Amino acid sequence: MSSSRETILQAIRANKPDLLPLPSVYTFESNYPDVLAQYQQTLQMIGGTVEVVPDLARVAERLKEIYPDLTRIAITLPELADLGNADLEVSDPHELEAIELAVIPGRYGVAENGAIWVTEQEMRHRALPFITQHLVLIIRAETIVPNMHEAYRRIQVDETGFGTFIAGPSKTADIEQSLVVGAHGARSLVVFIIA
Repeated sequence: MSSSRETILQAIRANKPDLLPLPSVYTFESNYPDVLAQYQQTLQMIGGTVEVVPDLARVAERLKEIYPDLTRIAITLPELADLGNADLEVSDPHELEAIELAVIPGRYGVAENGAIWVTEQEMRHRALPFITQHLVLIIRAETIVPNMHEAYRRIQVDETGFGTFIAGPSKTADIEQSLVVGAHGARSLVVFIIA
């Protein structure tokens, strides 16, 4: 005589449902005719500034024009390192608190929300894009994707580790609808798109 446990397990084994094929992966297609134009429009709408430039030499020129008076500049891009003067070889991120401008390359731009994916490899310190007063991000036009679904499809976290999406200058508002820019991060964001 079998135990009630065995009876239950035999009933389960005898009543397995038929295997069904997995559903196909749904893709979220974009209807943006021009992802670069959409990215620019979205970023400007959320308070960022965007400039399309031909190369890093033009980025260097524009940095000097836009930020002539800033003295503590952190740049993580080797090609522009001569414009920076902040020591990024620090072990304690609190030492970055006086950074006025951080210039960091990004991996992907997202047209639907104006965000840029930045990994710890690019930012060097997780605190850098948030502790700086002004933030400049640099991406290539061909790395702009239509939506977050496509961005997540491309991100390889096992290769890069920590990363974050950054969109626009930091903003917060209270119940009285008082908007504060720069409360939790950079007060301004300029994105240079190399096209």
